[in-house]
Amino acid sequence: MTADISSEARRLLIGTGCGVDFSHLIQLLVEEGYEIAFCSSDSFFQQLDHRTGAVIATDRFLASAVARSGVTEQGDKADIPFILISDAQSESRDDFIAIKEQLPGWLTDLVILEQPVTPAALLSTVAMAWRSRLRQFEIADRLVELAEQQATLEKLVEHLPVGICLIDVNGTTVLSNPTYERYVPNRRIPSTDTQYAERWVGLDSEGQLIPRNRFAGARALRGETVEGADFRYYPDDGPELWTRVNAVPLYDSQRNIKGAALVVIDLNAEKQNEEMLRRFNDDLEYQVKARTRALEEALEKLTQETRERARTEEQLRQSMKMDAVGQLTGGIAHDFNNMLTGVIGALDLMRLRIGRQQYGDLDRYMTAAYTSASRAAALTQRLLAFSRRQSLEARATSVNPLILSLGDLLKRTMTERIKLELQLDDNAGLALVDPNQLENALLNLCINARDAMPDGGTLAIATSRADIDEADAIRLGGNQGSYVSIRVSDTGVGIAESVLGNIFEPFFTTKPLGQGTGLGLSMVYGFVQQSSGFVSVTSEEGAGTSITLYIPLALTSAVEKASTIAPVDFTCGKGQTILVVEDDDSVRLLLASALEDFGYKVHLAEDGQQALSLLDGLHALDLLITDVGLPGLNGRQLAEIIQQKRPSLPVLFISGYAENAAIRSEFLGVGMSMMTKPFTLEHLAATVSAAFEGRAAPGAV
Repeated sequence: MTADISSEARRLLIGTGCGVDFSHLIQLLVEEGYEIAFCSSDSFFQQLDHRTGAVIATDRFLASAVARSGVTEQGDKADIPFILISDAQSESRDDFIAIKEQLPGWLTDLVILEQPVTPAALLSTVAMAWRSRLRQFEIADRLVELAEQQATLEKLVEHLPVGICLIDVNGTTVLSNPTYERYVPNRRIPSTDTQYAERWVGLDSEGQLIPRNRFAGARALRGETVEGADFRYYPDDGPELWTRVNAVPLYDSQRNIKGAALVVIDLNAEKQNEEMLRRFNDDLEYQVKARTRALEEALEKLTQETRERARTEEQLRQSMKMDAVGQLTGGIAHDFNNMLTGVIGALDLMRLRIGRQQYGDLDRYMTAAYTSASRAAALTQRLLAFSRRQSLEARATSVNPLILSLGDLLKRTMTERIKLELQLDDNAGLALVDPNQLENALLNLCINARDAMPDGGTLAIATSRADIDEADAIRLGGNQGSYVSIRVSDTGVGIAESVLGNIFEPFFTTKPLGQGTGLGLSMVYGFVQQSSGFVSVTSEEGAGTSITLYIPLALTSAVEKASTIAPVDFTCGKGQTILVVEDDDSVRLLLASALEDFGYKVHLAEDGQQALSLLDGLHALDLLITDVGLPGLNGRQLAEIIQQKRPSLPVLFISGYAENAAIRSEFLGVGMSMMTKPFTLEHLAATVSAAFEGRAAPGAV
């Protein structure tokens, strides 16, 4: 709009028909770029509009035009610059005033030029008039723009969702919007109006009511800036409304307070949400407390149930232990009663026959008594193996030759419908194990496999080296390390999964009543565990069972010791002196009688203290034979004391059960050997003879 006005403002309206020739001046103006428009006195005011930048006319022309049109009001023509060319020769200011008084009063922007008019004067005057007219249009445009901005601002303020107000120093509303007038309908701030002040209730930080002189408007009129003062407003109708009032003072040019600006914000929805949230939090807290209380009660109940269950389980375990002990003792008593019946009955018959001097059947009764006693000895060995308290002679053993040596025995044990397969790996290595006990364990497994195949099948024994890592150890239930594995498999009836975990329990058997003691597998399990190995079992009903023994691998530097069996000489003694320490009277009497018959000189002691007392009176002592489990000093302690007094004295330990002597290689020292009870006279003679010679007898170390 300004550009268009600026362009048309260079249009000059020239009044003609007044007898003055402006042709030479018009040419100059056209050359300067002005647009020229001519008019007569009759049409002058019709052509005089906002497009006119300036008017050039004579005083006579203008007077005629005014007279013809009769225009007396200024309208919008008063702002147009007029350049009046006068024929009068004025010599004073009063002459110019007289000329102006003849013109309309509304004509204020007037420049009078006298004839003759020079080109320079005309061009300068026209340029000045043009600039004046241009400024008028610029001012008009600015006013229009300001009016539009004011209208926009008033529209915005009117529709703002917050109340806005300007007040004077008396608290009276100067400018406000409808939202503000909802809260302040009487156009005076509450602090200056007693009637409406009661509708506004505010609390300070300490929860005290805010007095009227501390309301936001009153504080702003004192020069304070108020931010976020919350009030509850009670209208004439409807519920209370929450508001937040902000106020700032307004100053004049002299920094004197001339009023204040206030903003009222509706907080009702926010407060309702806060109240709803508070109630929700209270309800949630109540529910959490209730749930926590319920969980605590459930936890307490669960804890009590857990304690009760643990107590019940402990009672059950104790009951199971007692049942196991009862089963064990009952089984032992049953078997021992049978064996003792054979021994005692045979001895009674022998005594009866000797009393009648009938000696013909004595050998038969002695054989029966010996057989029953041997069975009892085998049972005690099984019990010791089950309890892992038997004395083991662990040494580097090649398991393949050991299994091959059992081949003939196993074939005689099996029926014709059972096929024996040996799958022996030459690289299986040496096992660190007691070979005698390993033979017994394998024999037990093979007999169980035979009994599981009443209709025939295949019995397979396989060996290999097994390097067990952590994952395999977890799966198999053992420990990491290198082992020699011995797997005994059959194609028999298999074992039900429900009882598979019970097969190593003492006296547990899947065989018919009277066909098994239930100690075979428990003996195998105890022996392998005592040898630092473990057992793995897999079985499927109708397909067979596979039991694998994992025996620790001997060191690569270990060498298998070959055992030799020398013929027994019952007159091997040459008068050597032997000190026998045994707390059992019967065993002590047996040892004394047997050793004397072998040709040895024997001294007897019941315990370690008596033995040490006898030692001081013995000038010569060639061998110490002592029980391991003695009252007071045990056999190992006694041997160390005596060897300190008699260096290099050989020692032979006799053990029926000794927990500390379970692994012989860890128990025995230099010049020591061991023999387990019960023993035969042949074994006793061979072991004593070997002790004098400084070598191990078969079955002793």
